Amino acid sequence: MGEWGFLSKLLDKVQSHSTVIGKVWLTVLFVFRIMVLGAGAEKVWSDEQSKMVCNTKQPGCKNVCYDHTFPISHIRFWVLQIIFVSTPTLLYFGHVLHVLHKEKKLQKLAESHHPKYTDDHGKIIIKGKLLGSYLTSLIFKILLEAAFIVGQYYIYGFVMIAKIECSQSPCPYTVECFMSRPTEKTIFIIFMLVVACVSLLLNVIEMLYLICRRSKRHRGTQS
Repeated sequence: MGEWGFLSKLLDKVQSHSTVIGKVWLTVLFVFRIMVLGAGAEKVWSDEQSKMVCNTKQPGCKNVCYDHTFPISHIRFWVLQIIFVSTPTLLYFGHVLHVLHKEKKLQKLAESHHPKYTDDHGKIIIKGKLLGSYLTSLIFKILLEAAFIVGQYYIYGFVMIAKIECSQSPCPYTVECFMSRPTEKTIFIIFMLVVACVSLLLNVIEMLYLICRRSKRHRGTQS
């Protein structure tokens, strides 16, 4: 879990600059993705290739069959998914820091300058440029999450198949290979898929919530 520490600290700082739904999304990311991936899934897949058994002793055949069936490990795929999906949130956080820095500079130059993006308690108000930046990050998170879900289906589906048939060179004939613990791995695959779908749904709900809130505020200023 140590390698996730830096990302976790950065995302933890974003919590104070997010909506309630955004905080729930971050909790799901921490608890049900990063922690589960580090604490359980990595151990389940530790024997992924070494324990695969093929009905041939042809040198290199097992490696080629594994590479053909799984061009990327599930664990590495999920790591990439977490990093890519978290990146828009980190970019939004960078934009928040930039806006706050500009606001502080304006306050120093003009003592009467009223903060535009913070309230009296120093809490971020998501509006204007920050709202646009936040919505943009949500759109990219939705697109990336959906792309990884579809990508996982096309690469190796959502069920770990126990028996793999392979006829790649240097295998002398159509070889049958058997994966270790396919049922346990399938449970983890389905769990990670459900969590990804929940995260996707939370992003959609948050985007609709922000759009509705902005339209209500806009109607309120016009009336």
